[in-house]
Amino acid sequence: MRLTRRTMMQGTILSAAVAGAVPAMAQARRGKAVEASLRWIDGAAPELHYGQTFGVAWTRGALAKGQSLTVRGPDGDVPSQSWPTAYWPDGSIKWTAHAVPAGVGAEKFVVASGRPALPAAPVSVRETADAIYLRSGALEWEVAKSGPAAIRSAKNGERILLANARLLGEIRAGSPEGERVALTGTIEQAVVEQKGPVRAVVRLEGHHVGGGRSVLPFTVRLYAYAGSGALRVVHSFILDIEATDHVSALGIATDVPMRGELHDRHVRLATADDAMFVEAVRPLTGLRRDPGKSVRDAQIAGHTVPMAEMRDPVGKLLERIPAWNDFSLSQLSANGFTLTKRTGEGHGWIDSDEGRRAPGFGYVGSPQGGAGIAARYFWQRHPTQIDIRGAAGDTASLTAWLWSPDAQPMDLRAYHGTMGMDGFDAQNEGLDITYEDYEPGWDDPKGIARTSELMLWAFDATPETPQLQALARAAATPPQLMADPAHLHAAGVFGDWNLPDRSTPQRALIEDQLANLIDFYAGEVDRRSWYGFWDHGDVMHSYDSDRHQWKYDIGGFAWDNSELSTDLWLWYAALRSGDAKTWRLAEAMTRHTGEVDVYHMGRFAGLGTRHGVQHWSDSSKQPRVSNAAYRRIFYYLTADERVGDLMRALSTSEQTLAHVEIGRKTGAPKEDLPEGVIQMSFGTTWAVCAGAWLTEWERTGDRKWRDRIAAGMDSIGRMPNGWLTGGAPYDLKSGRFLSRDTIGISHLNSVFGAVEIQAELIQLIDVPRFRDVWFDYCRWYNAPRDEWAAKFNRPYGGRNLKQGHSRLTAYVAKQTGDAALARRAAAEFYSGEAGMRIVKGDPRVKLPGGVVEWPGVSTNGSAQWGLAAIQTLALVPEALDTVPIPVRAPRADQANPEQGPGYRP
Repeated sequence: MRLTRRTMMQGTILSAAVAGAVPAMAQARRGKAVEASLRWIDGAAPELHYGQTFGVAWTRGALAKGQSLTVRGPDGDVPSQSWPTAYWPDGSIKWTAHAVPAGVGAEKFVVASGRPALPAAPVSVRETADAIYLRSGALEWEVAKSGPAAIRSAKNGERILLANARLLGEIRAGSPEGERVALTGTIEQAVVEQKGPVRAVVRLEGHHVGGGRSVLPFTVRLYAYAGSGALRVVHSFILDIEATDHVSALGIATDVPMRGELHDRHVRLATADDAMFVEAVRPLTGLRRDPGKSVRDAQIAGHTVPMAEMRDPVGKLLERIPAWNDFSLSQLSANGFTLTKRTGEGHGWIDSDEGRRAPGFGYVGSPQGGAGIAARYFWQRHPTQIDIRGAAGDTASLTAWLWSPDAQPMDLRAYHGTMGMDGFDAQNEGLDITYEDYEPGWDDPKGIARTSELMLWAFDATPETPQLQALARAAATPPQLMADPAHLHAAGVFGDWNLPDRSTPQRALIEDQLANLIDFYAGEVDRRSWYGFWDHGDVMHSYDSDRHQWKYDIGGFAWDNSELSTDLWLWYAALRSGDAKTWRLAEAMTRHTGEVDVYHMGRFAGLGTRHGVQHWSDSSKQPRVSNAAYRRIFYYLTADERVGDLMRALSTSEQTLAHVEIGRKTGAPKEDLPEGVIQMSFGTTWAVCAGAWLTEWERTGDRKWRDRIAAGMDSIGRMPNGWLTGGAPYDLKSGRFLSRDTIGISHLNSVFGAVEIQAELIQLIDVPRFRDVWFDYCRWYNAPRDEWAAKFNRPYGGRNLKQGHSRLTAYVAKQTGDAALARRAAAEFYSGEAGMRIVKGDPRVKLPGGVVEWPGVSTNGSAQWGLAAIQTLALVPEALDTVPIPVRAPRADQANPEQGPGYRP
């Protein structure tokens, strides 16, 4: 990157910030010394970043409340800001979050005891009656507390660099072709959440208003970091309109004062990671008459054109050169964008460029200042667009469209009619043939949400193109610091998992398959184009080997919607490896499943939707999908406020079940229950809700959440058959189950995070009778039929997901020291029953047309195999070494040299 005066100044400021930092104290204010290593998920220090926030876990009792922490690099302390995000039951700190300024770079850091260093130019926050002012260095952002402008201005001194940053939207009323209703985001509340010195956060809430409507409620967070000339913008909205209306545009725009001559006004649009559309409003290159090399070079570089060096007759004929007023980069699919421009309203658009995948960055300005904007997941969440309008006038507008106004409106209507399925019998027949649990009126997207991440810059001058390219890359793929997996593992968080272990041949086979399977899914996202505004982040549920296609159009076999804990599998894999590919696959899934697959308002608030052709089409609305356990790992690793909000909203989701009956179609006799008491399963509902309560207890220290969990644990423990009861009537007020002397084993009762949450609850809350009945469940679920018959005078019943449940057997084996159970767990894991087998080599098959298949794959099987692999490696590694892996010869009809050695279907 070539240096400019601005980049040199930024480097000087950053060096001064580090050099002027307050020296760290040798010991923390109180408590024993602690230390945690950090690493970049991409392995090396990034070329730049906009400021970092990351989480660190601490062993119980290691870090006291109020104990000071600093972030230290190879050359000493760097400026940092720290705060607690979770507590152990004894009051010691379990998780902390830390922020460091933009540009602080080194290969490795540590968080250690000591007073945090302060930046030389801290972020500061000032409030007045109607505004919040964020200052970082010489730049001040004025954030509105009410009204149509989210950011009234960004100034350097008295010079306004951008103004009137606002949220935009549009709906089509009545049909996709209906009347256009323009919307503008109106701020109703503004809250300062953090005040610096390294990181400041402001939360804005409001609605999109227009045409007599107030719709699409939003939450926008603005993040300012020391050393940065940008704001990070996290934009969330809830879809609250009727199915007859259609969102046709959604975006964020800002006005940019245009100073200087038309030939000194610059437009930049990123067209690839290493390519940029670099033009001026009035171009001086390519003319019939050459203005001179120094003139041409200055314009391309974004500098003021040296008019004294301009050759005749160009200077006299400038007004004869057309000025380009409007520019538009439109990414309407994941695999193609177009770039057009025009001289003004009413004139034709001229094709300027086209390509495959634009990073989603735009800039407009001059040597006297400008603005830039970028949207993460730009091409992945098509249809998107970057627009520049009015560049030849006094004020330009720069807009990042999260849904392009040039695309067809969102069409979220039901994908099929009722097909005579008004009754439960017909609906169950549909479930039997397409695996879809359809019910008229329940396939409603009203209440789902989407969160987008953007960057907004205010520049003193047009930056050099290489600098803008680096900014665009960092916005498209943000660097991320992470606590070292070995430190996280030693802290004892998130139950049973281990670090990658290839110390024996058997373990190496498992580790290789874990890595290959994640690589396969990451590849499928791109090969199958699992992209689009509402779809990006999810994966498909089941594969159709006849069509060589995932079952995107077959009922409950289509979008996965977290079925059987895909999110958990990916996050545990990321925890142990720290791998960037795994992290980003899991992160995109968290951004999707916690928003799109969950209802955030209305009659289904707090519940999620079972897997289906549309993310909201199935009528099974359950907590097992909304599931805080699927979000909490990401939250603690990043301190992401939006995900924190989503989990907090789930802490009362069980109340929705008072009017949404999960088992209404099962045909089971209905028990006459008193008001405020509902039927609740232990695993798919109570354990899921307990995950939300646990997270709220950890985050706040409020014992009411701990007591609610303990009440449920105690009442389960008191039942004659404990966890084997499967479920019972639940009192919503007391948090206790009513005792029942039944056995109701379901293969789903432990595969939606229940295993992982129970491991944490038993560690944190001492309820011996609950621990004992959970051990019993883990011991007997996969027990051989004859052992069950000898123990229980009850039918054995059906079993499923034997391989996935091997981790339950492994858990009780580890807890009780039972070597025979450990060997049984290993055999169950290796069996492949309702999962997948261990394959020597890479089982992926390459087919014509770029198709890659993993024979027999299903996401249910993959997720449960992945979790079982991680947990059996952690709990019974020696048994995995001694129990032989079953060997089966490949079937002749599936032989293929590309299937890898030792392939078995």
